[in-house]
Amino acid sequence: VERAGFDSVYISGAGMANATAGVPDIGLLTLTEVVRLAGYVANAVTIPAIVDADTGFGGAENVARTIRDLESAGLAGCHIEDQEFPKRCGHLAGKSIVDLEEMVARIKAAAVARRDPDFMIIARTDARALEDFKGAVKRAHAYVEAGADAIFPEALQSTDEFRDFAKELKAPLLANMTEFGKGPLLSFKELSDLGYRLVIFPQSAFRVSMKASD
Repeated sequence: VERAGFDSVYISGAGMANATAGVPDIGLLTLTEVVRLAGYVANAVTIPAIVDADTGFGGAENVARTIRDLESAGLAGCHIEDQEFPKRCGHLAGKSIVDLEEMVARIKAAAVARRDPDFMIIARTDARALEDFKGAVKRAHAYVEAGADAIFPEALQSTDEFRDFAKELKAPLLANMTEFGKGPLLSFKELSDLGYRLVIFPQSAFRVSMKASD
């Protein structure tokens, strides 16, 4: 990723679970495992590394420890989602999300716990699939007020939704371009024009490496 010229590297939660433990993306890795695996990546590159921290591995106090441990391992940021545990991939059915107040508490705890003011806290909301588009927007505003540096709206379902979400939020936004997702596959240029500042391609490297090994 670094040699290809990207500005940062994203460490996929599904990627860690699938490629290292051979388990599905349903929150089966522990905090210790994620910190160790993500730390290997962060220390192998000079560009910032951001990791999927799932639900923060518990309540607000667990989230605080998650932030401190990831900082110590050399990570530049993480995203924390509003799903209930056990979580699922954001583009699969069967998800459930926590109350708004619980997720706000997670974000507040994360913001207070970090020692490096540049450590990026990204709040991911899976509410689009469960509460509708307006519910996702409402939650995103609350997460920004709680201290999130950026918002990750998971599983938006059309180009129009990506556009409208960006119009509703003033905070930096992250778009997830996964090849098997519910939404359209848009280019970095298209997303930038819509107002997105971070774009992740969480499974692309796996697909390329598998193709190269054929």
